[in-house]
Amino acid sequence: MPGAAPRFPTWLPWLLGFLTAIGPASIDMYLPAFPAIEAEFGVAAGSAQVTLASYFAGLAVGQISQGTLSDRFGRRGPIMVGMAVYVMASVAAALAPDLFWLSVFRAISAFGGAAGMVIPRAMVRDLATGHAAAVMMSQLTLVLGAAPILAPSIGGLVLMLGSWRWIFWILAAYAAVCCALVWFLLPDTLPREQRIALQVGQLLRRYRAILRERYFLSHGAMACCASFAFFAYLAGSSPVFILGFGLSPAHYALLFGANSMALIVASQVNARLVRRVGTSRVLRVVAWVHLAATATLAGVAFAGGATLVAVVAPLMLAVGCMGLLNPNTVVGALTHQGQQAGSASAVMGTGQFLLGAVGGLLVGAFTDGSPRGMAALMVAGSIGLVIADRFRPAGR
Repeated sequence: MPGAAPRFPTWLPWLLGFLTAIGPASIDMYLPAFPAIEAEFGVAAGSAQVTLASYFAGLAVGQISQGTLSDRFGRRGPIMVGMAVYVMASVAAALAPDLFWLSVFRAISAFGGAAGMVIPRAMVRDLATGHAAAVMMSQLTLVLGAAPILAPSIGGLVLMLGSWRWIFWILAAYAAVCCALVWFLLPDTLPREQRIALQVGQLLRRYRAILRERYFLSHGAMACCASFAFFAYLAGSSPVFILGFGLSPAHYALLFGANSMALIVASQVNARLVRRVGTSRVLRVVAWVHLAATATLAGVAFAGGATLVAVVAPLMLAVGCMGLLNPNTVVGALTHQGQQAGSASAVMGTGQFLLGAVGGLLVGAFTDGSPRGMAALMVAGSIGLVIADRFRPAGR
């Protein structure tokens, strides 16, 4: 029964969160290393954002394929294969001879790592819907949120002790642990009789049906716009705070971790809010709060003479909003997707990371040490978020 008590072991959200955290860990751990990568390869400031854009592009392609594979072959097998690909590509990234090959190997690792990001969301839909799914997603987000706090700190520590290349050796080891956990602990939440074999024509018709479903389209558009703003922050924050404000990689990691803590706290508040007022009202209010935060950030950035505190305060509020936007847009988008939750989750993730790739390239082009480029892209994403919310069906 939708919204009923969840049918899963209490430790399962923690395991799913650990698997999903491969995504933010892969991004956030090496953000402090952008200046070091550019220095070693002898490229201009802002060039390292190309590796992040290639990672987002790999995630977009990976998610659209991995989600569909999980609907066909079950959830467990595709995660293991994807993580194995991630391990090999991360080892190759650690040995990359130049920025071009680093970008290539990052795209391949993203293609594999996408399995650990898109399939757990489909597993949540396999097990629960409605408020129960929102609560489970918030539990998953709690574990997921530890990655943005720990990863930059680990990356900063690595840079203090040695080369940035060790970051990718650590990520390869993380993915290897994920493989082992899936092998020994993860149950398959999609029974064989519910798996669907599709030909190309059927697959295209399925995607078309998903994109025509109003709940999915409106909630997915909200998720994509919010992600565009968030990825502009991810790609732009390192040059803004390290090059612009002169923070060390270690201090940048602390600042990044504080923003991530705001996201975690908000995700846990969300679990209580949705029980009281429902996901629809939460999304409506948070969309406007997000716009207010990014508009304030843009005003500060373009006014000139921005101080660190004046930039960090609205930025932290905008990042914190993601703790309420992420779980509720996912639950809303997948509400009516049933057995095709894997494909729907993949379509949603693909849209998010395609926009992330575009945002990463744009931030790199606008990098000048000031927060202007990052702020302008973030407020553009917020405006899209509010517009998409207006087309969302009424509901709890």
